[in-house]
Parts: sequence; structure tokens; C-alpha cells
Amino acid sequence: MTTVEAPKAPSGPKRQGFSRWLVPTVLIAVTITWLVPTLGLFITSFKSRAASSQYGWWQIFQGGWTLDNYNEVLFSPDLPPPGFADNFINTIIITIPATIFPILIAAIAAYAFAWLDFPFRNWIFLGVIALLVVPLQVTWVPVLKIFNTFNLTGTFPGIWLAHTGYGLAFAIFLLRNFMADIPKDLIESARIDGATDVKIFTRIVLPLSLPAIAALAIFQFVWVWNDLMNALIFLQTPDKFPLTVGIRNLLGQYGNEWNLLSAGAFVSMVVPLIVFFALQRYFVRGLTAGAVKG
Repeated sequence: MTTVEAPKAPSGPKRQGFSRWLVPTVLIAVTITWLVPTLGLFITSFKSRAASSQYGWWQIFQGGWTLDNYNEVLFSPDLPPPGFADNFINTIIITIPATIFPILIAAIAAYAFAWLDFPFRNWIFLGVIALLVVPLQVTWVPVLKIFNTFNLTGTFPGIWLAHTGYGLAFAIFLLRNFMADIPKDLIESARIDGATDVKIFTRIVLPLSLPAIAALAIFQFVWVWNDLMNALIFLQTPDKFPLTVGIRNLLGQYGNEWNLLSAGAFVSMVVPLIVFFALQRYFVRGLTAGAVKG
């Protein structure tokens, strides 16, 4: 009786060649998937209303180019107050402190959880992790009542505190795991040399944690920049509303004018893009840190 052998999986150079081409192909496909809509948005933002209605964004040689879309979006008196330009300034005022505060607090807390010995340390850290699964929606009513009690509703400090509280659990979790991977011998050598925890934290741990802090800064910045619901709930004052509310107003005012909506959307996304590309090298290092031991 003859036996039929099952076909063997490709191995050796053939399999290695397949793997070598698979990852770049997938990455290129994902990049194109994300890049094409952004490119279409950018091109449409420079098209007149007639051109954007008559031609597709890919028909770039049909004319109709203009800069009036940005001028109308940023400075049109027909938009609800305070206007899109002021919405942009408000977003910067909200986002920068709401990014810095949780990172500073989380860095200190993460160092404590990673390198200080105190009672119930692991249980407290477990409680911090448990906060990650709590939906934001269930906290809005009690937090709003507290803000009303202390007259924080409708103020920038109020929205700073809200974003700090909501982002703190993830920030502590991320930084603590990164700081815990710092070689123990390095910390112990500094303590033997007489360094205090403050010096160890500022001169050793923080510089080594820069990739993780940069990655966290990108996450927090983009999350706060794109936030809508927290702004509506905790600000409640039109002259302090951010860009996300301004885009909602644009959608209601110019629902069928894609050229103006594209200009407004691109204004709202240009700053996060600048932040990401400025911190890109730290972002990649922060995500891949700890992946390889040795």
C-alpha cells in the first residue's frame, strides 16, 4: 500500500521571502486607507462650492481653486458666537494644560507605584487599573454636581480638572509599566550614593521615561483636542467652546457645503498632525519599549 504524504508548508528562503513582503504590503495598504480620505479632505478644502459639487476631489485639473473657504470658516460673522477662530484659540487653551497636568501627576504616581514601598501599594494600583473600565458617561452627573458646588462649571480650570481626572488612570498605568522596566541596579546604585527619591525621579527616571511620556502626550493631546461631550457638559458657555463644537455649528450652518466643512475639518486636524510628526520618533520608541528583553 502506498501512502500519500501531506503537502509540507513552505520553509526556508521561500517562507522568509513571503514574510518579508507581507508586512510592508499590509503597512502600505493601511497607510493608503488612512491617507486617501485625508488627501481628499485637503483638496476639497481649496475648491469652490461649484467645483466641489460638480467634480470629485480627484479631478484636480478642473479648476475652481480658492482660499475663500478658510477665510469664511475662520472669520464668517454668520456662524454662532464666538466664531471658528476663537474656537481654535479656546481649544489650545483647553488642550495644553489638560495634557500637561495629567502627565505630571501620573509621572509622580507611577514612580511611587514602581519604586516606592508603601502599604497596599499593589491593591491601590489595582484600583487605578479598575478605573479604566468605568464608562465616562456614568460620571458626568456626579462630577457636574461637584463642579456646580465649587463654581467650576463653565470655566477653563473646570474642564482642565475633568480631562485630568479622566486621563489619569491610563497615564499612571502606562508610565508605571514603563518605569518598572528601568534596571533595578541603576536605582539602587543611586540610593547607595545618597540620592533622594526626588533626585532619582528627576535625574534618572524622567529622562529614561521620555519615550513613554511622549507617547502618552500624543494620546492625551489628541483625545482632548477631539473631545466634544466633555466640552458641552462642563463648559456650557458658548464663548469658551472648542473646535469640536465649532465644527458641529458648521455642520448645522453649512450642511451641504462640503468645501466649507472640509476647510473646517482640516483646520481642526492640522495641529494634532503637527504634534504627532514632531514627537513621532519618541512615540515609536515608547510603544516598542520593553518588547525585547536582553
